[in-house]
Amino acid sequence: MSSFVVRPAREIDAERMTLIEAEADQMLIALFQADEWPAPDSAADRLSMPGVVLVGESRSGEIAGFAHLLEIDGHAHLEQVSVLPRFGRRGLGRMLVSSVLRVAGARGHRDVTLRTYSDVPWNAPFYLTCGFVESEPDTAFLKGLLDVEERLRLSLYGRRLQMTAPAEVTSG
Repeated sequence: MSSFVVRPAREIDAERMTLIEAEADQMLIALFQADEWPAPDSAADRLSMPGVVLVGESRSGEIAGFAHLLEIDGHAHLEQVSVLPRFGRRGLGRMLVSSVLRVAGARGHRDVTLRTYSDVPWNAPFYLTCGFVESEPDTAFLKGLLDVEERLRLSLYGRRLQMTAPAEVTSG
């Protein structure tokens, strides 16, 4: 039995989600010894974007992580996965990613893309174990994400890459 349940985010979760992303980002900031790092997106903005935000809630009712599936121009893109470090390595990140793949399939998508760091253990190596493989941006939306990353100067801290996994299509 899992220690977490994944459910759609509600507006009341927004403030907590912003704090989760900020705390999770501290792991990257420490790893990269980054002097500057982009601030977390507003969770209220996330909740208003097309797509779905899922939260992972502990048995005690604490929101411990979230995943944001962005749907734009027919694409399903895993925009963000953040888990509080103290809840790390307990399977919540994997549960969130698996849930996103199921939701994407249920919403008619064939695959899900994401952008991440290639050499950070909880980035590309983790996503490989979730069924993602390296892929190339092949649409205006996906190529536009390269420009966003450049503006945020994310490449200063290592190689960025796109990955794609098949959405989980359920029969029924």
